[in-house]
Amino acid sequence: MKADIVTIDSEFIRLQDLLKIAGLVSTGGMAKVVIQNGEVTVNGDVCTMRGKKLRNGDTAAYNGVAVTVKTNEG
Repeated sequence: MKADIVTIDSEFIRLQDLLKIAGLVSTGGMAKVVIQNGEVTVNGDVCTMRGKKLRNGDTAAYNGVAVTVKTNEG
C-alpha cells in the first residue's frame, strides 16, 4: 500500500476534503460515493461518515493508498 502525508494548518480536516486534497478522488461527489459505499477506512476501520474529522496522526485509506494527517506546528 502506498502511503502519503498531508499536512494541514488547522486542528482537523474532514474525510471528504482529505480524499480530495490527497488526490485520491477528483470531486467531492466522488468522495461522497466512495465513503458512503464503505470503500474508505480510517485508522483501519471502515468509515461511512464523509464529515468525519481527522486529526494529527489519523490515517485514511482508499484504493490502495493510505494518507496520514499531520498538523503544521509552525
